[in-house]
Amino acid sequence: MTDHSSPPPRKALWGVLAQRDFRLLWLSNAVTGLAKGVTGVVLPLIALLNLSASPFEVGLLAAAVWLPWLVIGLPAGAWVDSKSRRPIMIACHAIAAVLFASIPVAWWLDILTYGHLLVIALLTGTTTVLFQTAYNVYLPTVLPKEDLIEGNAKLQGAEAATRIAGPALGGGLVTALGAATGLLIEVLSCLFCLVCILLIRSREPARAKQVNKEPFTRQIAIGLRFVVKDPYLRPIITYGAVVNLGLTGYTTIQIVFLVQSVGVDASIVGALVAVAGLGGILGSLIARPLGRRFGTARSVVVCQLATGPFALVSPLTTPGAGLIFYCVGTCMLIAGIVSCNVVLGSFRQAYCPPVLLGRVVATSMFVLHSTIPVGALLAGVLGDTVGPRATMWIMAALIAPCGLILLLSPMRRRRDLPSEPATAPHPVHAAG
Repeated sequence: MTDHSSPPPRKALWGVLAQRDFRLLWLSNAVTGLAKGVTGVVLPLIALLNLSASPFEVGLLAAAVWLPWLVIGLPAGAWVDSKSRRPIMIACHAIAAVLFASIPVAWWLDILTYGHLLVIALLTGTTTVLFQTAYNVYLPTVLPKEDLIEGNAKLQGAEAATRIAGPALGGGLVTALGAATGLLIEVLSCLFCLVCILLIRSREPARAKQVNKEPFTRQIAIGLRFVVKDPYLRPIITYGAVVNLGLTGYTTIQIVFLVQSVGVDASIVGALVAVAGLGGILGSLIARPLGRRFGTARSVVVCQLATGPFALVSPLTTPGAGLIFYCVGTCMLIAGIVSCNVVLGSFRQAYCPPVLLGRVVATSMFVLHSTIPVGALLAGVLGDTVGPRATMWIMAALIAPCGLILLLSPMRRRRDLPSEPATAPHPVHAAG
């Protein structure tokens, strides 16, 4: 007879966090999320308060962070596949620390310029592309296959939580230390994460010299063709691209809107962004229950149709009690988008043939990220021409009806999303 009286093993209590190497990776990811939340507030405030940047220049700065995804996103995947990932991750953190440190140093020396900020945004955006690509490939080295779902859930949960605290911390740092000096938190986080990755003992297994003999351009074409022809992936990617366009413009102009149009003090901006960001946690919590209760396809469509129009509430924000419009509108909007992302991201992983999953993910990310710099630039141009509040209205009007893209897709006829494509993809030849 099996003895059930013994206490559960440590892993049952702590899950994958009981594993030392994963704990280090989880900790570095949490700190990275905190620092990114800080930087998302501090960097535009440096441009606004220290360099008197215009709304267009703030938008251009936001676009520069995302532009590398559009330029090197697909080639980065092939390059990372040919290298050891851990050294790439270490190098990216080291380079980012130096780049971010140059901003407060330049400010102290009274030589900081907008051009300096723009270059740093482009270069750190490039390190982010390479790091994120290597990071996603490296995780299976740290965790066995059966623990990947739990590990990814814990990583995303920690990052979402720390990104809530980051904006509030960023606003406080600007008040206490000044905008440029407040960026030192990003430098310290890069160094901390670098040490965490150095302490990881897991090493990647030796890789085959050639995984696929097909030309790189053909490999990309196969993934792109699968996405374009699939009746579910095509509208999902279209929805994501349009939402990213509007949401990036919305988040790019929101700080300018709150500071210049509403008259919010810089120390409060971070707290407002953090409160609104609670929608991300709400969305991650409701996604699974809604999918079980109403079906994955139905819950996504209804959730988007219900929460998208809340984007139109935020432009009503006024000083004092009127700040509730920003908090409620943005919170509900983000909750709906995150809930949708949780379901659709899981659907993509289960739906796509394993042999094509990497390329489908790369193609999806390329398309989704391509509209982000466009949205940031558009918000900057509109902010200069029609003003921050009018720009908020335009971006909100773009986001509000996006659920119709999903409603007009085959998802409207299903309770749950399918688990596999209706037709098999073209065969992919691997090296013998």
